[in-house]
This record gives sequence, C-alpha cells and structure tokens, in this order.
Amino acid sequence: MAGHRRTLSRRRFLQTAGGTAVAGCQTIQADRSQTAFALNYMLASSMYGKTDVIECIRQVDRIGASCIDLWPPSHGDQRDQIDEIGHDKFVDALKDASVGLEMTTRYDLGPYRLQNEMEIVSRLGGKMIVCGSRAKTDAPLKTQVKDFVESMKPHVAKAETLGVTIAIENHSSALINSPDSLKFFADLSPSPNLGIALAPYHLPQDAASIAALIKHCGTSIVHFYAWEHGLGCHRPMPKPHELMQLPGFGTLDFVPIVRALMEIDYQGFTEIFMHPTPRGIPIMKTTGEVNSVINRSANYLSRCIAQSAAGAM
Repeated sequence: MAGHRRTLSRRRFLQTAGGTAVAGCQTIQADRSQTAFALNYMLASSMYGKTDVIECIRQVDRIGASCIDLWPPSHGDQRDQIDEIGHDKFVDALKDASVGLEMTTRYDLGPYRLQNEMEIVSRLGGKMIVCGSRAKTDAPLKTQVKDFVESMKPHVAKAETLGVTIAIENHSSALINSPDSLKFFADLSPSPNLGIALAPYHLPQDAASIAALIKHCGTSIVHFYAWEHGLGCHRPMPKPHELMQLPGFGTLDFVPIVRALMEIDYQGFTEIFMHPTPRGIPIMKTTGEVNSVINRSANYLSRCIAQSAAGAM
C-alpha cells in the first residue's frame, strides 16, 4: 500500500482520503463504540497553519476532538492570536463551540521560562504545556537526566499549585530524545505534573520497541502524538510522501503501539500530527482537506484499536 500511495495523483488521493470531515467524524464515533478503549483527540492548531484561531475552534468537533492545542510561530500563530483578540473573546468562542483549551505548545519558551504561561493556561482552563528539554552534554546520560529533573523542581512546584502539567517532548537533538533518556526521565520524575509528550516520529521506527517504551514509561506519558517519521519533514516533497508522517499513510504499524497504550490504560489526549514543509502552512490546501486526512488517520487508529482488542480476547 505504501508504494501505491507514492504514485497517487493529488486529485485521486483526495478522493480516497476519507470523504467529508463530518462523515469522517461520524465514522470515528461509530468505530469507537466497538471497544471500551478510545483515544481522546485534541486538535493541534499548527495543522491548519496560521488559520484564524476562531476557525480552528470550529474544526475541533469535525475531527472527533474535544479540545485544542495552541501553537506559536513558526509552526502556527494561534497562541499569538489569542493575545491579539483578547482572552475573553477566545474563551467565549470556546464556550460557543463547547470546546476546551487543553494546552499550549511552547518550544519557544523552553522548560525554564514557563512561569507566566502556566498562569495564563490555568486561567483559560488549560491543563498542560508542551516544551522540549535542554541540550545534551558529555556527562553520563542518566546523570544528565537526573540533573535536568532536579533543575525542573521549582517549575514543577508552581505547576502543581496551578494544576498544570509540564510535558517534555522527546525532541530531536535534545537531552530527552532517545528511548534510554525517556526511561530514565520516567523513572526519575518526582511528580505527575512533570511528564512525557511522546512523539514516535523522533524514535527508531520499530513498532515493538516503541510499544515496549510505552509500557516502561506508563503513567509518565501525559500526551501522545500519533505521528510517524515517514519520509521526514525537512525538505519539499510530493504531498502523498509528506503525509506519510500520519498514521495509516506511512509504513509504521500502530497496532502494537495502540495495544501498549491500551495496556497502560492511557487516559491522556492524542494529537494526530505532522509537520508540513515549509512550517507555518496548513498540511493541506483547504481546511476541509486538512480535516479529511486527519479523519482518515483517526479511522486507521480505530481499526488498530479494534484489532488490538480482538487479539486480547
């Protein structure tokens, strides 16, 4: 199938991408009813480029999600937009759509400049901020992770008082990146308010090893990116190739990964995710097309859940 996708024309690809967003959402809900376990979806605003934040809110229900994650430049600018339009107007739009702000993504702030953002996220009803860790050094890996966790304690203390979780993504070239660093981090983290935003994209693309890592990290995983490496995201390529970052479009088998999430009874949110090239543009030309490919990926993940549940019987 992967080889076939590489040869699809854009028109033919969109014709097979899952129909309308509404129909896709209905299919997702139908698939979810087949098993007790379900992925709780969140909309990543960066998937829509720099689309107006109010318009992004309107898409949440159309992709079977319940809440939104706001990104700053360069991947999007919705986090900046809410400062420009006013937080009250943003909250009113959330209420009108029965949508929650769950988190903001702030790689631009890093792990040590989140104090003000935590207050804003908490005030707006959010529960999480995703960021990266810090640079690696030549010290032993476990020592580095231990030192990083220790350095986060004042920030975690504030997160605890505000009811916010700091989620560290295993981002490329950062300290918390490799499977071993994630295991050390999970073992050493002193608080449920300091967790892991797990991105399979940045891991070796072996489903069994990713599943084993999920089971090791367990409840330390507070956010999950449904995102595979595919052919990468740092150079221009035909759209069907770029979309191979999405589950069901690439070659990574998500059945063992989903099964591992089921085994740890993962209750956090999931973002169906990818990066376009260049950054800051929608992953597809129109909002409806963005919704269609996200829904197609969600339907694939629903089939993975059903297969995993059947195998466990």
